[in-house]
Amino acid sequence: MTFQAYLDNIQAKTRKTPADFRAMADDKGFTEGSGIKPGIKAGQIVQWLKDDFGLGHGHAMAIFTLLKGGHPGP
Repeated sequence: MTFQAYLDNIQAKTRKTPADFRAMADDKGFTEGSGIKPGIKAGQIVQWLKDDFGLGHGHAMAIFTLLKGGHPGP
């Protein structure tokens, strides 16, 4: 599955865009600028995405990758 396919599946499940996830992560204090704040661990973000959106580990990691700036996203 491509990275874009992960993002498409996440959006279909949650009705949230990558920009929505960036904004929510910023509101929660996980991000600053174009990346993850120092001291924030992947597990914290993954758990948030699992708890609040019912994402599986792979899909949550795709959002983490997006948030850390590893992929520009749409």
